[in-house]
Amino acid sequence: MKNFEIVMSICCISYNHEKYIKQALDSFLMQITDFKFEIIIGEDCSTDQTRAIIESYCQRYPDIIHLLVSDSNVGAIKNQVRVINKAKGKYIAMCDGDDYWSDPLKLQKQVDFMESHPQHAICCHYTKVIDEQGKLVYVNTKPEVLEFAFEDVLLGKKEETRICSLVARNNGWVKEIGMEDWYYKTFGTDTLFKLYIMAWTNGKIYVLPEVMAVYRLHRGGIWSLIDGKVRKGRMISDFNVIINNFRYSSISKKELLKMYISQYLLFDMWNLNISKAYHTLTKLI
Repeated sequence: MKNFEIVMSICCISYNHEKYIKQALDSFLMQITDFKFEIIIGEDCSTDQTRAIIESYCQRYPDIIHLLVSDSNVGAIKNQVRVINKAKGKYIAMCDGDDYWSDPLKLQKQVDFMESHPQHAICCHYTKVIDEQGKLVYVNTKPEVLEFAFEDVLLGKKEETRICSLVARNNGWVKEIGMEDWYYKTFGTDTLFKLYIMAWTNGKIYVLPEVMAVYRLHRGGIWSLIDGKVRKGRMISDFNVIINNFRYSSISKKELLKMYISQYLLFDMWNLNISKAYHTLTKLI
């Protein structure tokens, strides 16, 4: 790591997170590391006090925290892309402004792993899930090592890889994704982000068997608490983005067909998306 003045770039996007952003920032700043890190925050023209709170932190930590702003709302994906494009570190860590980290050694543990395992493109860990009141919704009390290849994530196997746990190598592919038009049409962007990195690096995801972050379910979240029908429609949309923009084996193609028939076909037919269903089936048959 000698050639990297900044080893880790913490990439955070935030919109209307006045209730949560302090906890996120404090959890970044509490990290104990033997390397230098930076915090890059994309504040997307919030209508509450989010920007003012972040600016107060920037004044206190001007050499660590860098704030990106805009005159109008650019949306979560463009916000994420512009933050990543500013990252100078050898690695990037992701965490949205409504989530936070719970272990002060999280980054050190993940960097230590990545340094000694070059075959892995991404390192994640287990995450606790809470609701708006801070009450526990989910936590795995017996975490164990998990490992996923590209084909696993392609077929929906990605347990305990939430974006607030993710550390990835800051190679060219991390920033190239922002040049893909289809990326801006996705909803479950974190899955597409992981797939893209894995596809181009042929690297795996490794999940450390420790709970080191907290994911928050709340009504202001981009994905966590939306109508079930809308959620299913977005999942199908992302499914089609995946099958049309990634390469996969004939075996995976058959499995994707099974997945579509068992999970999505009936929904498309029930909602009279006949043409879309036909094109999806045609792609996979």
